[in-house]
Amino acid sequence: MNVLIKSIESLTRFAGGIGAVLIFPLIGALVTEVFSRYVIGRPTLWAFEISYMVMGAIFMLGMANALRVGQHVSVDLVSLQLGPRPNALVRVVGYLLFLPVLVWLVWELSKYALEAFQVQERSGRSAWNPVVWPIFTVWFVGFGLLALQVVAELIKSLAVLLGRQLDEEGEA
Repeated sequence: MNVLIKSIESLTRFAGGIGAVLIFPLIGALVTEVFSRYVIGRPTLWAFEISYMVMGAIFMLGMANALRVGQHVSVDLVSLQLGPRPNALVRVVGYLLFLPVLVWLVWELSKYALEAFQVQERSGRSAWNPVVWPIFTVWFVGFGLLALQVVAELIKSLAVLLGRQLDEEGEA
């Protein structure tokens, strides 16, 4: 199980890194649009589409890593009052309820991305009108990574629940 957790968390960390690097093209597109619109007087055809697609990719690729490092929004009012094992039980129940929803979502997104690729679906939101299968594929990958990270967190929480505390490397 330790190898599985390490593998999932390596993928999650890598995707989060890609998401972090995507901030630079986002900034570049926005700066280019502002310059083109207000200095040159000719707005771009592509900046709006690029900005929402890249921002979506940043979010999708980073959400599993946020779970890995414990940065998702949580309500600590109860969990601060509980010990490690009761907290682990709450997490196990939450992950077991969340995982089927994620699996269903990943399945549906895979079909959506494949269909968009097959028909070369276009956005229809601007004059540029790019194909949308790349962003749908990123959604699929992002939610797939989140599902995998939920599995890793579930395993770690089960280990705590069973009295086997894991260290930083996922070792029991």
